[in-house]
Amino acid sequence: MNRVIGQADPKRYTFRPRSIVAGLTLLAAATALSACNTSQVLNQGYIVDQSALEATPVGSSREQVLLSLGTPSTTQIVDSNEVFYYISQQRKRGLAFQKTKLVGQSVLAVYLDNEGTVARIANYTLQDGRVFDMISRTTPTGGRERGFLAGVLGGFTGGASPSNPSGF
Repeated sequence: MNRVIGQADPKRYTFRPRSIVAGLTLLAAATALSACNTSQVLNQGYIVDQSALEATPVGSSREQVLLSLGTPSTTQIVDSNEVFYYISQQRKRGLAFQKTKLVGQSVLAVYLDNEGTVARIANYTLQDGRVFDMISRTTPTGGRERGFLAGVLGGFTGGASPSNPSGF
């Protein structure tokens, strides 16, 4: 056999494009399947612990509520009666870069009477009321927002005019 030193044996090292294509196809399929199964549920806010809830029966003091349930998400005072709200939301994301979708909401309301004791406890869900948006933290306002072009074509408001000399 006439073999030159440093030359590879052609039978030993053969290029097989089918095996490379098959390997890359298998890798792409595995990556695609793993990306499809990234559905996740995100819990936000206060998650109600049943043992802590049972430790605050009707008639408990305000301090006992704060010790067992913790600091509320928000509070409200109406006619010298205080209400503690513990808010939680469950959101689901289908794929890694999709927006989350609200799938559940729970608001635990602890109503206190004039003496600061628990008068009643209520648990509201998504079916009971309006969605509370904890993500955007924006307050919807009335009116409309004008763009730059609408301001140029329609004239800017807010400046002084003959009917409104102060500009306010």
